[in-house]
Amino acid sequence: MRLVMNEPVEGMDRPYARRWWALLVLCLSLLIIVMANTALTVAAPDMTQDLGLSSADLQWVIDGYTVPYAALMLLLGAIGDKYSRRGALILGLVVFGGGAVAGSLVDSSTGVIAARAVMGVGAALIMPATLSLLAATFPREERAKAITLWTATAGLAIAAGPLVAGALLEHHGWSSTFLINVPIAALAIVGALVLVPPSRAAHHHRIDHVGGLLSVVWIGSLVYMIIEGPHFGWGVKAVTAAVVAGAGLVAFVVWELRHPRPVVDVRRFAHRRFAGSNLAVALFFLAVFGAFYYLTQHLQFVLGYDALDTGVRMLPLAGAVFVGSALTGYLTPRIGMKITVTAGMVGGTVALALLTRVDAASSYGDLVLPLAILGLAIGLALSPCTDAIMGAFPEAELGVGGAVNDTSLELGGSLGIAILGSVLASSYSAHLSDATAGGKLPAGALSTAQDSVGAGYAVAQGIGDKARQLGEQAARAGHAGNTEKAAQLKAQADQLAHGAQRMADAVGSSFSDAVAHTSLIGAMILGVGTVLVAFLLPRKGGAHPGQAPEQAAEEQPELTGAATR
Repeated sequence: MRLVMNEPVEGMDRPYARRWWALLVLCLSLLIIVMANTALTVAAPDMTQDLGLSSADLQWVIDGYTVPYAALMLLLGAIGDKYSRRGALILGLVVFGGGAVAGSLVDSSTGVIAARAVMGVGAALIMPATLSLLAATFPREERAKAITLWTATAGLAIAAGPLVAGALLEHHGWSSTFLINVPIAALAIVGALVLVPPSRAAHHHRIDHVGGLLSVVWIGSLVYMIIEGPHFGWGVKAVTAAVVAGAGLVAFVVWELRHPRPVVDVRRFAHRRFAGSNLAVALFFLAVFGAFYYLTQHLQFVLGYDALDTGVRMLPLAGAVFVGSALTGYLTPRIGMKITVTAGMVGGTVALALLTRVDAASSYGDLVLPLAILGLAIGLALSPCTDAIMGAFPEAELGVGGAVNDTSLELGGSLGIAILGSVLASSYSAHLSDATAGGKLPAGALSTAQDSVGAGYAVAQGIGDKARQLGEQAARAGHAGNTEKAAQLKAQADQLAHGAQRMADAVGSSFSDAVAHTSLIGAMILGVGTVLVAFLLPRKGGAHPGQAPEQAAEEQPELTGAATR
């Protein structure tokens, strides 16, 4: 047996024998790039303390990964199609691993942000390559099953990130959450060389570099605006990014409509099945990433779980994703894509609606059912949507197809954290102001506490620390025989201790109320989106995720002409 797999799938006269092992390599590659974001939410408190990060620094540590990741996928997907999809995967793993090593070694916010940006570039190479290689390696009748496992892996990674990070942080510093990616990336590189067949488009014309660069401009500017505006205010940077994103999108659409061989044919979005599938993917990850953003904070800060316990308590979501994925493989061929996807989106809406019941008295038990329903909904809806998106692209554009799916996913996730994160912050701030009214809390302390739930508890802890110091002074004064001073100090200490407890209770109840309010907004957004997706997805042409492209073409002949030019 040859050590390196060099025979392309296109040259084989039968299905590739080790295709399921190849899928394992692709899923492993997907796992680390999704975990790179979700693990950081758990490692963020340690990183903030060690590096002295401001809230703005922390935000860009998280989102420095997202901007290049989302912006570059379309262009890099097209490059992978033309030259080598496996080459794009391996190069991406090398870049991603290099960024992870750098991230573990730096000791400043600038260094971490730069390392995360490098990892984002690597992820932009990896993500579309995994889907395009999957589609090229598997025969059409098995592709839906393979995509189901790919989707389930993404759901697992969402929950596994905090679990792995929590386990590492038990005995190691935050840098270990970067370094854990390195051996996995190395294993995936070896696996790609040994198990994944090389693939590239058999006939691929010159790359539309202008369209690709325009996609980088408008998507990158849009993601930057989504991050900058809600978190840091709609100043010059955010407004400029919005203008550039709008102008870049218009220029991109006009150019792609006129170009004979566009990087992505935007006419596909006139196809109801394609447009509905992309909208469903974006909306689902808006809900999932948004909910994940505030639920991990609620578990850590309000309910008091450490990093590892938080990760363990997100496992119902991961398990339910696998159950939902198994169900979609059984249900979609029988009841149709439209019903399966709509049912999944209804389930997601119900999960967020259940979270509106969260209050100061809620325990982890109140979160289990919403987490399980949300995971089940992800499994039900995302696999058929991903398969529909990939099925709309010919063999020469599989990398671009994967990039379109992944861009929808990433834009949805960014919007979820931005929109729901902004709602959460404003709601928490307002509730905390009301809860502490009349409590004689200094304005500066209130302003600090309103910045985040972590800052709120830090203010409460600071008041408690001062109370303990006064108590110790009272004890020393009592031992020295100064009973009057001891009594005064003890009274002040008791008052501060009571104030610290009141502050902690106010922070917890305010954040719980903010979670409930944010979940309501999320449920409304996903509910409206469910109606739109149900309207867009056709009854015909969406019944079976394994439907051959030529079958779908019978219902949309104009799409076939666009997709095969």
